[in-house]
Amino acid sequence: MGNISRRKFGLLAGATVATGAIAMPTIVRAATPKVVVIGGGAGGATAARYVAKGSKGAIEVTLIEPTRKYYTCFFSNLYLGGVRDFESIGHTYEKLAYDHGINVVHDWATGVDRDKKMVALSSGAMVPYDRLIVSPGIDLKYESIPGYSIEATNAMPHAWKSGSQVQLLKAQVENMKEGGTFVMVAPPNPFRCPPGPYERISMIAKVLKERNPTANIIVLDTKEKFSKQGLFQEGWDNHYPGMIEWLAPSITGGVKNLNHRTMEIETDIETFKADAATVIPAQTAGKIAALAGLTNDTGWCPIVPATMQSTMDENIHVIGDACIAKSMPKSGFSANSQAKVAAMAARSALTGSKMFGSRFANTCWSLIAANDGIKVGAAYEAGKEKIDVTSKFVSKTGEDEAVRKATYDESVGWYDAISADMFG
Repeated sequence: MGNISRRKFGLLAGATVATGAIAMPTIVRAATPKVVVIGGGAGGATAARYVAKGSKGAIEVTLIEPTRKYYTCFFSNLYLGGVRDFESIGHTYEKLAYDHGINVVHDWATGVDRDKKMVALSSGAMVPYDRLIVSPGIDLKYESIPGYSIEATNAMPHAWKSGSQVQLLKAQVENMKEGGTFVMVAPPNPFRCPPGPYERISMIAKVLKERNPTANIIVLDTKEKFSKQGLFQEGWDNHYPGMIEWLAPSITGGVKNLNHRTMEIETDIETFKADAATVIPAQTAGKIAALAGLTNDTGWCPIVPATMQSTMDENIHVIGDACIAKSMPKSGFSANSQAKVAAMAARSALTGSKMFGSRFANTCWSLIAANDGIKVGAAYEAGKEKIDVTSKFVSKTGEDEAVRKATYDESVGWYDAISADMFG
């Protein structure tokens, strides 16, 4: 298998040696500077590890994350498609705590006192910081789809935060009636993982082809086009002919209402009756970002490209899905790359260590069918106003099977490498 080595992955992701620390933070401030990280996903876990890894005790690092086991959204579609098992996308924080000396606090961050530089926890504790790195991921705007709600997610899971929602969706797909209809409502821009909904459709089609070959899939999109569209549609024609129908809003008029009790989704042209469905609503930065006053009127967090600092507060860095990174997509690879820049900047501000030029990278791999992998990606550098693209690439239609298998194998290597880079 063509796995990406950890060293090569670090170079691909724009890894910069960052430094951080190893001590238990207390309410009373000490001389040792403190970095607190909110969110333990691809951005937050990486940032905490790189601050701790490089500082060798010069900075105390605390990672605040409510869950004890983190299930990645990236590769959750492969679990849906039966390519991976559920535990293979789950990761714990023991190595960050024991090997890197990071104080991992499993609690919810409920507020940030920016004047006092304190993070409030749901337990009532207050955690002081000198630099704060915020990586809260996304929250879902249920109201963006008429009729959708938290209650509706049991019948029509969004499964856009992995975990139990993905397990629920998999069970519903596998237990669809013979010849039934699966419906997806795809989200509007911007959203987490631009190719993700269409890889999801591919993996659901894979399952249905194997278990329920007379079933059909309807995609009700909120967009007129989507990431890697030509590649996905070529793959659907090749692997699942006649099974998948993608409908743009110019055709349907958009979703007017859905009823999770009757499993009906109303559009201008037709009311679609689903036997199973996934509804992915519009998204916004994770709630703590808004509570901390880090979002603008878009609901996302503006940043300084060279340092990932919030434009609202120079002592706070915002990374991952929550930030406005312009040309960089909201992806796990992007978050990991941004985390290293933020870690370097925080270390430089607190210890006077050298700040290097900020470079970023991203690749988004997608699996269409067994061993049929495609990818899109780019390299970036920090401009004055935005993160600029310096080069880019994308798979081509008509590639042979060997190329597509190599692309899939590359994605597996990347998953192993980024998991180790995040969690140690």
